[in-house]
Amino acid sequence: MIGTVYKSTGSWYTVKSTDGTFYECRIKGKFRLQGIKSTNPIAVGDVVEFDLETKNNTETGVIKRIEERKNYIVRKSVNLSKQTHIIASNIDQVFLLVTINNPPTFATFIDRFLVTAEAYSIKTILLFNKIDDYDEDTLYEAKYLASIYKDIGYTCIEVSAITGHNVNKVKDLMLDKTSMFAGHSGVGKSTLVNAIEPSLDLRTKAISNQHMQGQHTTTFAEMFDLSFDAKIIDTPGIKGFGVVDMEKEEIGDYFPEFFALKQDCKFNNCLHVKEPKCAVKDALENDEISYSRYKSYLQILEGEDEHYRTDNWDEK
Repeated sequence: MIGTVYKSTGSWYTVKSTDGTFYECRIKGKFRLQGIKSTNPIAVGDVVEFDLETKNNTETGVIKRIEERKNYIVRKSVNLSKQTHIIASNIDQVFLLVTINNPPTFATFIDRFLVTAEAYSIKTILLFNKIDDYDEDTLYEAKYLASIYKDIGYTCIEVSAITGHNVNKVKDLMLDKTSMFAGHSGVGKSTLVNAIEPSLDLRTKAISNQHMQGQHTTTFAEMFDLSFDAKIIDTPGIKGFGVVDMEKEEIGDYFPEFFALKQDCKFNNCLHVKEPKCAVKDALENDEISYSRYKSYLQILEGEDEHYRTDNWDEK
């Protein structure tokens, strides 16, 4: 039988067959050794082949094979640096939720996520959530941050799951697509998903006032069929986003504004650091590209772990 993985708990997988029936499936131990280095060999969104078996009057499935993935979002574990985790696969687009101070989403995190999405050719839309809760200064900060990414070419939308502001605009973008929602814990993923599809009734929790961090309400990634011809993948909150190993020469290609200037650099293998006549550094000096983006680039280039700091978005 053929089906799509809708939920993974690490040992069991909920698979929807082509006839619409859901089965609880597992994998055999040897399956884990077939060249798959991630902590989860099977991810939500995978199309799999499985056999049915009956034990104690219970019918379950045994997954035999994963079909080739169109794409996937993968991250390096911040604490287990040698391991990677596939968040979801076969995605049409990702909505990355951003909040300014409740909890804070720093540019470093956004840029690391975008680099990975660019590497796997996955469209990312930035949703600036909780705008109903912002004072004038915070709203200005959100608009300024959004302007950085709009100038690069990313779609940025201000939303409020509480008031419903621009929720319909998000729904329109989701039609006929499989969309993944991602972001830190507490940025309002589950609340926004509930606003988009109230019948799902996903669990939500308040922000921890002590640390201004979200509390995990989604334990495992899970895909849902929506009532308006769309699929959504809700994911656990991501505290840090470690970029999986990339060649230094290719990292700049996943910053679209750097890639657009690459042909004007003196050296075609320019790393945009110490090389002379570098078009990216010239653009940085002329304020044509964002310093926060360049800072993120240097951190990834140097292999630094993501740091959570209280820098201003474009501070020099």
